Amino acid sequence: MFQAITNRSVRMVERYLPDPFIFVLVLTLLVFALGMGVERQSPVAMVEFWGGGFWNLLTFGMQMVLVLTTGFVLASTPFFRRILSALARSVSTPGAAIVLVTLVSMVAAWINWGFGLVIGALFARQLAQVVPRVDYRLLIASAYSGFLVWHGGLASSIGLLIATEGHFTQDKIGIVSTSDTIFATFNLLIVLAIIIIIPLVNRMMMGPPEKAHVVDPEKLREEEEGEELPPVETPADRLENSVTLAQAVGVMGLVFIGYYFIANSGTLNLNIVNFTFLMLGIMLHGRPSQFLRSLQEAVKGASGIIIQFPFYAGIMGMMIDSGLAATISQGFVAISNSFTFPLFAFLSAGIVNIFVPSGGGQWAVQADIMLDAALALNADVARTAMAVAWGDAWTNMIQPFWALPALAIAGLRAKDIMGYCLIVLVVSGVIIGAGLVFIP
Repeated sequence: MFQAITNRSVRMVERYLPDPFIFVLVLTLLVFALGMGVERQSPVAMVEFWGGGFWNLLTFGMQMVLVLTTGFVLASTPFFRRILSALARSVSTPGAAIVLVTLVSMVAAWINWGFGLVIGALFARQLAQVVPRVDYRLLIASAYSGFLVWHGGLASSIGLLIATEGHFTQDKIGIVSTSDTIFATFNLLIVLAIIIIIPLVNRMMMGPPEKAHVVDPEKLREEEEGEELPPVETPADRLENSVTLAQAVGVMGLVFIGYYFIANSGTLNLNIVNFTFLMLGIMLHGRPSQFLRSLQEAVKGASGIIIQFPFYAGIMGMMIDSGLAATISQGFVAISNSFTFPLFAFLSAGIVNIFVPSGGGQWAVQADIMLDAALALNADVARTAMAVAWGDAWTNMIQPFWALPALAIAGLRAKDIMGYCLIVLVVSGVIIGAGLVFIP
């Protein structure tokens, strides 16, 4: 029965899900229409909201591109490739490959979302080369499903933001320690439950071997080999291949990171994560030329983010300025009490995330409404913030935007994996919702 449900989900998504860029264009027109129909805004006003917000996320968008590119560069170093190759060779059956790639991507995504996306996709490619008859589409979908836990982990943009001095809701809730959000018991148990259950769900979606979508392992190997390094003939060539130059800059970076955390008692944020990944990537690639080759590959995967982020910023502008985001959030608040509020905050965030697929951007949309409601209902502020964070992560399973980097690495389309991710969405929604409500 479970396999039949999976097959129907896969067929439905293949038939109806367009390319992610088409998806964002459709969302733009949908929000435009909803702003006029629900909020009674004029067409001119909605166009002004759209254009006014179009470039509002350039800084955050650049941070997201750097998370992806620095994560890719680090994950593609010989050090990490050897680890992934050794792990892949330890697996001999398709079922074990599906479970292991889910676990690896989840652990990596808990550390950092960009790292998890890249590690998961690269590991899936390694597994496809050594495990016979493994379904490549399900393998990549399983790798992407690991992304589900990122907002409950060390790179949680909402959890880190409200723990940072000067955040925009500090006057309402003060500084909220990560011990009350990322490292709170309820959050850690939700993460643990997902890490246990979702790999098994992915394994259950695997069909009979004769129906598996298998790729040619030799083709994957040829793609990874790439071009040979050019000969070192000139002083410029020697600089570009200088191990000393790369290590010297990398060591400077590591000294700063140590100083930041030890002397300044610094906290994790997007900038320090990107800086750390960048410095480690430079050092572990060994030579500047090798680092640059990896960076060129990473940027290819970032193209979708670069062009689509402004459109989502425009959607966010229409959602906020028209009042549509507030209407959605307030609708859930109106039917909540102190016990059910985290669940409805989670569900509302899941819906808003379809239109604003950005943890930080979504928090900007929903923070005031959700925090005011939490304070009025005497609900836990930290749990409310994490409910919004989990809602943002949850519907990424059907929002193809963040799958773009993994799809670029895998050479697949969104519709190839989203049918499987739809099943993960349903199962994980039950896990997260129950955890937010019932775990003390």
